[in-house]
Parts: sequence; structure tokens; C-alpha cells
Amino acid sequence: MKGLGNAKLILLQTAPHKQGSGGLHGGGASSANPQRLWLLAFVSFFTFVSLLTLFPKQTSLPSSSALDPSSRWAATGSGPLPPDLFDALLHYATVEPAPGARMPDADVKAVAAALRRRGPCNLLVFGMGHETLLWRSLNRGGRTVFLDESEYYVSRFEERHPGALEAYDVGYTTKVSELPELLAAARAERKGDCRPVQNLLFSDCKLGINDLPNQLYDVAWDVILVDGPRGYSPSAPGRMSAIFTAAVMARSARGDANATTEVFVHDYEREVEKVCSDEFLCSENLVSASGQLAYFAIQRRIPGEFDFCLNRNTSHPSSSSAP
Repeated sequence: MKGLGNAKLILLQTAPHKQGSGGLHGGGASSANPQRLWLLAFVSFFTFVSLLTLFPKQTSLPSSSALDPSSRWAATGSGPLPPDLFDALLHYATVEPAPGARMPDADVKAVAAALRRRGPCNLLVFGMGHETLLWRSLNRGGRTVFLDESEYYVSRFEERHPGALEAYDVGYTTKVSELPELLAAARAERKGDCRPVQNLLFSDCKLGINDLPNQLYDVAWDVILVDGPRGYSPSAPGRMSAIFTAAVMARSARGDANATTEVFVHDYEREVEKVCSDEFLCSENLVSASGQLAYFAIQRRIPGEFDFCLNRNTSHPSSSSAP
């Protein structure tokens, strides 16, 4: 039989019963028939099962997730690189940033260390630049959101890297030259719209960013990086609103009351960044500061507290090495 290899099919045939003439002979033949029928049925079943083993087993088709390169790479570390990681590697191997547009190596390593500790996590980044694809890749599996002052820059990034980034443009209404007035207004409204624990979506504080997508205010951010907007001239938006918003989001996050949000402020050597960090992130929460980067650990707070800093008399800690 073709297709069965060397298998042999054995057929059993029972011999015809001889009819006896006497009643005793007839009765003996009748009693033997059921036993032979059971034996024939057993042998036939055994032969059928043996034949089934000769046919190859049908293999199941792989699921859609198994066929997806990104899913297969995430599960096994093999297969083609996911597109976002591919683009990030290509970007840092080929793109030479403009002078001053690249974050110093020590600062990059400090933020990366936090993402290693907390990741995959909820990461909020104020500002987009040379390190944007890096932050997204280092937090793979978590949620990374970018906020930038330029609608054009956000659109350009999305066009170049479709589906890889979650980014929103922010319309800042502040200027670096307005720092004294904005600080005075925030202090006057500390028990009102500028309080440290609140949902900024419903706030009219001049320093609060209240026009983000609603769901971003409910996210418990694990790491926040303030690296934007521009702040190098009196007419630039400055980072007053970004630092204030980061301070409120860190204290107002839902979930574990003992959890902390790690906040990094870049260009900390400038007046606006240092003054606003001291005002809203507070010296007692400063873990380290080195060069251009300051690192704060902000613990969740309960509603009804109206002071950002628990100890206003705390002197500014001396700089130390970044983590």
C-alpha cells in the first residue's frame, strides 16, 4: 500500500464452523461464537490504532503574535529588531548633534540609571531633542510621553518615526523675564490654584500646564525629566511651568502612598532652573546635583497640604555626584 512504508496489514479470517448433527455439538458451536467475535473486535481495534500512528501529525499554525517580529523579539530576544530600536541605533550611529544640543554623558547615564531601576515605567519628558529616541528605547515596555513647545517639531518627529512616539505640543505663556512675578503669584495662590496636591486639569495657576490630554493627569509618573522648553534668553518660555507641573504631578499621583517620583532637571546651573527647583521640588528632596543635572526624589502627598517644602529653612545642599 503506497504511503505506508513497510507496514504490513494483517487480516484475520475465522474458519467456518462445522455443523454438528447432534444437539450437543450444535450447542458447543453457539457458545464459542461470542468469544471469537470479541477477539476479532479487539484485534481489529489494535490494527486501526497502529495504522493511525503511520500518518504524520498535523502541526498547528503559529499565532499572529508569534509571526510578529516585535513580539517574537520581546519574548525571546531573537528575530528582527523592533522598528523603534532599529531607528534609535541608526540615529545615534549616524546623526551628529549641533553644538550644545547633546546632553553630557554623565547626565545621560544618571537618567538611564533611573530607568534601569524603575523600568519599564511611566516616563514623562519635557522637551524633545537628540536623546528622544534613546529615552523611548531605554523605557521599552513602559509608557513614555514627550511634551514639547514646538508643534512643528512634534509633527516632524512623528513623520520620521511613525507609531514610535507619544508626543504632544504645549503652548507655554510664560517668559524667563517674568520669573519674579510668576513666583510671587504662585506663592500667593499656594492654598488655591497653585497648591502642591491637585489635578492641574482644573487649575488656573499661571504656572500650571492645564491643557494636556485629560488622561495624562491620572498617570502615576515614576520618572519625570525636565529638559525643555527653551530657557536661554529673557524672551524664551523658560522652565518655570514645567518644573511646577512636574512637582505637582509627582506629589498628586495616585496609588502607593509611599511611592516616589524621580524628577530630573537639566540645565540646573541656570537661574530659572535652580530657583524654581528650590521653590517647588525643594532642597530636602535633592538627592544629588552635578554639572547640569539635578536629581530629586519626590514622595506622594495627601490633599490638603499647602507647602511644597516641609522645611523652608533648609539650606541648599552642596553638589554631589549624580547617581
